[in-house]
Amino acid sequence: MTKARLLIADDHKIFVEGLKRLLDADFDIAGVVEDGRELVTAAEKLRPDLIVADISMPMLNGIEAVRQIKKAHPEIKVVFLTMHPDVAYAASAIKAGGTGYVLKHSAPDELITAIREGLKGRTYVTPLIAGKLLDYYESGSHSETDTVARLSSRQREVLQLLAEGHSVKEIATVLNISMKTVEYHKYRMMEDLGIKTTAELIRYAAKQGIAEP
Repeated sequence: MTKARLLIADDHKIFVEGLKRLLDADFDIAGVVEDGRELVTAAEKLRPDLIVADISMPMLNGIEAVRQIKKAHPEIKVVFLTMHPDVAYAASAIKAGGTGYVLKHSAPDELITAIREGLKGRTYVTPLIAGKLLDYYESGSHSETDTVARLSSRQREVLQLLAEGHSVKEIATVLNISMKTVEYHKYRMMEDLGIKTTAELIRYAAKQGIAEP
C-alpha cells in the first residue's frame, strides 16, 4: 500500500528528528522546512497529502502559510503540531484550513491519530482543549480575533516581519515590494486597528499569535 506523503514544517531541528523517527514507519516524509515561506514554496513543489506544521515559525507563521497554501491547493490536509494550548490559536488554525490541532507534549499516538483522521477529511482537536474550543465558539469569543482576518494577507506578512525586528528595507526585499509600499501597509494597519505606535503594533502581533512575543 502506498504511504501518504507528509511535509513537516518546524524550526526546531532536534524536535524534527524525533518527529521523523516517529512517523517514518507509517508515512513517506517528502520534505522538511524551517520557516513559513519555505513551507509555501515546498507545498507548491512537493504537493504532499498532508502537512504537519508548527504555528510559531520565522518569516511567516504557520497559520498564515497554511492560509496561502489552502487558497492554491485546498486538497492538501494540515495538522498543526504546536506548543500553544490557547483556544484562540486553535480557532485560528482550524479557520485557516487545519484539519488537526495537537499539542507537542501530547502522546505520540495522538499525532498519528490526527494525521490519519486528516487524511480521511476529518477534523481532530486534542481532547485537552476540544471542550474549551467549543465553549469559545459558543460564547462568541472568536469574534475578538476577527480583526486579524480583516487584515490582508500582505499586511499580515508585513506585520510578522516587523514584529521579528526586520527593517522596512529588509521587509521590502523579502516581499519583493517597495519600501514605500511597506510603509503604506504599516500605517494602514495602524489606522485600521486604532494603534498609535510601532511598539503597540508589535505587541498586537504577539497577542494575536502572528509573531512570537
